[in-house]
Amino acid sequence: MQYKSNSNGGAIFYQLFMNTIRRFFEPKFYFPKDLANKKVQIIYLIKNLPCMFEIISYFEPINKKLTINQKCMTETMQQKSNHPKGLWVLFGTEMWERFNFYGMRALLTLFIVNALMISKEQSSIIYGGFLGLCYLTPMLGGFISDRFLGNRNCIMLGGTLMAIGQLLLFTSASIFDTNLPLATNILYVALGVLIFGNGFFKPNISSMVGSLYPKSEKNKLDTAFTIFYMGINVGAFLGQLICPLIGDVVDDGIRNVYAFKWGFLAAAIAMLLGTLTFFFLKNKYVVAPDGKAIGGLPSKNNAEDYEEGEAQKAHFTNASVAIAAVVLVALVYVFHTFMGQNLIYSTIYSAGITLAGLILSDKTLNNIERDRILVIYIVSFFVIFFWAAFEQAGSSLTFIADYQTDRNILGWDMPPSMVQIFNGIFVVIFAVPFSLLWDKLRANGKEPISPAKQALGLLLIAVSYFIIAHNVKDLGNSGLLGVHWLILLYLIQTWAELCLSPIGLSLVGKLAPKRFASLLFGVFFMSSASGYALAGTLGSILPATGDQFEACKKAGFSLQAILDKTIVPTAEQIKFLAENKISDHYPAFAGFTIHNLFEFFMVFVVLCGVASALLFMLVPKLKKMMHGIN
Repeated sequence: MQYKSNSNGGAIFYQLFMNTIRRFFEPKFYFPKDLANKKVQIIYLIKNLPCMFEIISYFEPINKKLTINQKCMTETMQQKSNHPKGLWVLFGTEMWERFNFYGMRALLTLFIVNALMISKEQSSIIYGGFLGLCYLTPMLGGFISDRFLGNRNCIMLGGTLMAIGQLLLFTSASIFDTNLPLATNILYVALGVLIFGNGFFKPNISSMVGSLYPKSEKNKLDTAFTIFYMGINVGAFLGQLICPLIGDVVDDGIRNVYAFKWGFLAAAIAMLLGTLTFFFLKNKYVVAPDGKAIGGLPSKNNAEDYEEGEAQKAHFTNASVAIAAVVLVALVYVFHTFMGQNLIYSTIYSAGITLAGLILSDKTLNNIERDRILVIYIVSFFVIFFWAAFEQAGSSLTFIADYQTDRNILGWDMPPSMVQIFNGIFVVIFAVPFSLLWDKLRANGKEPISPAKQALGLLLIAVSYFIIAHNVKDLGNSGLLGVHWLILLYLIQTWAELCLSPIGLSLVGKLAPKRFASLLFGVFFMSSASGYALAGTLGSILPATGDQFEACKKAGFSLQAILDKTIVPTAEQIKFLAENKISDHYPAFAGFTIHNLFEFFMVFVVLCGVASALLFMLVPKLKKMMHGIN
């Protein structure tokens, strides 16, 4: 076979992906109607996995329409980027971990509501708390890595714990019908194991990406983290495709609640694959240019591993640690007592503030290091608002997709949990073009600094919610939103994500002193934790959806009248509302009552729009504080 060379890696990837998407919609694509049948599901996956894996493995397409194959793609990418091979090992490891996480995330709130019989409002709080703690524990994982275990051991430990957590979710989903209290308790244990596993895994694999590049090549980090981020979203795409396909089965409008377990089992298998990928390839490929292993035990680091003049160890006085502990307890009390946050959310917010102050108290920091760390903190604060809006995908947007969206695509009703898949698809399509865009702007001396890119990301997510807000404005209580509007929302949010998330990871990699590398990644993920906690709070103010109005109508009374206080509900109606987890009052946020979906979405427009404007105003000051790093 003849191989055609092509220097445009972005064009090749785009052509390959679009041919794969076209195959998805061809009539010969095998798409069974009987998805409730496990045998049919297995046949479905076997027939179509080759099509999906063209995206990530660069297989020659089954229909022979492309002339590109694995060899051509590999050569082109190496010529274009010249990134170390270890980046692709970390890419693959993170890809399977994100399959595990996003596949589970797509099912979690639906499982909690439909199988464990917990209300939507409470499920959003659980979801937000879980995500928040997932990004709180990287602080602990980063500290243990920097001081004791090193990146490699923490990644192995974290991957193993997350696989165990998914197996526990599988257990919960297998026994809920015979022992609901036990299944609920196992759910909480599973989420706890996943939280700690993520804490060990997340900051350390990101830190290792930065460690692959010597100081002379740090300008490649924006591109490197964008490639790494593509791995994240290839995994997210596959997880949000396969786990809902086998775990969120709806037949004739009735959800098969016994299918959730298969989605959790698929997530467990993916996490095991990721852990094994790293275990077998780390020693050969995850190395420095001189062949020295990266991410080993901190006790084996030597002076040449640090920048010139950089301290090798952090130095916290006993007094600073004691003060930090007191401040942590005091802040938890303030958030819980005076701001009405639950203990989990209070701990997340308080830990982020306390850790930030503790690092700045280190006596070995010089003025330049302190300024750069402050830039990380300032950017991390604004990232909170991005994730609070973005992570509605797993709660409020999933409920809207389930109950108030026409999900019919070419005669097929897409499962509501699968609508999120478009975010992963769009990241895979646009990650390389965005990477090439930053490279081109850098070559021409026009690349904006990282905080400016992130301000643009916040502006884009505000625009996405502004569009969706005006399209739900006239839906009323029973109208259905066209699924294409949710797809457009995910497209714009993907552009926002590519301007903000991988750029933020790159910024920490460039600005963080080595002795604080994993810990400062932990701080950055703390902003995600705070954003997810805020996402849970905001998701819980979702007003009543069409299915709830319809349920009350069938019961013989008007939910709208009860919400508007034009009638007083009877004891029987109050009982009906409680049994069906329907609120008898409008939700409120920051003193404002949320009457409908339009007002709900405008909350995110205002939060992200204001945050974007403020960050743009701070860009000149932040540029000075970065001391020459872009």
